[in-house]
Amino acid sequence: MKNRLGWVWVLLAVALAGCSVLPAADNARDIRSNPWTAQSSGGATAEASAAARIPASSWHHLTFPGKAPTRFSYARKDGRDAMAVLATSSASMLRTRVRIEPAELRSVRFSWKVPQLIAGADMASREADDSPVRIVLFFEGDRSRLAPRDAMLAELVRSVTGEEMPYATLMYVWCNKREPGTVIPSPRSSRIRTLVVESGTRKLNEWLDYERDIRADYERAFGEAPGALLGIGIMSDSDNTRATTQAWYGPVRLGSWSMQEN
Repeated sequence: MKNRLGWVWVLLAVALAGCSVLPAADNARDIRSNPWTAQSSGGATAEASAAARIPASSWHHLTFPGKAPTRFSYARKDGRDAMAVLATSSASMLRTRVRIEPAELRSVRFSWKVPQLIAGADMASREADDSPVRIVLFFEGDRSRLAPRDAMLAELVRSVTGEEMPYATLMYVWCNKREPGTVIPSPRSSRIRTLVVESGTRKLNEWLDYERDIRADYERAFGEAPGALLGIGIMSDSDNTRATTQAWYGPVRLGSWSMQEN
């Protein structure tokens, strides 16, 4: 029963854009005041619209009841400003709130460096749903369209936290085996979908940079147009496989995308 309850909390935390689950106090000041958060606010990108500028102070480390927290800390890695993560049988999230209306949705830019994948991880499995890196986006939507199972989860979130669960959650991940472009439905909720952007071991130990069209990726994953973007998070977890994994994230930016500009 304890393990099942723990999974409920993890699901709630992953599904929430704005609910304060458990803010970690270990290095909160370091997380909010460093070059990574400054650049992830959009303030360092000339093309970022006013709507896409995220206050650096809004980034928070959220830990989950019953789960050891992943360690997040600012670092310079290979000449880049990075958020270093170390997950040791742990799961937690660094996230920020935003509100970008559907008409203003453009791209999300991010980068990561992963030295090693998690052996046995499988994001389609309840028992092995771990990943060394995740970029997490949270969206608004028409809750009257929720399936009964998801409506029950939304009600549980509301009763436990007093706040609403996002209508949909989209995650970008590095998968052990599935091809880039694969959409993985969550084994826990139809309103959480994972999009594989990297796969296999060939590009380990390299900095990899991505620019993704938020609207196109949402429509690919969910088969419908997105609502407003409510939040962004980075998450590294190894609590299911009981593994240790390390990675580095570059700044996460919102803005217009170069394919439109060219």
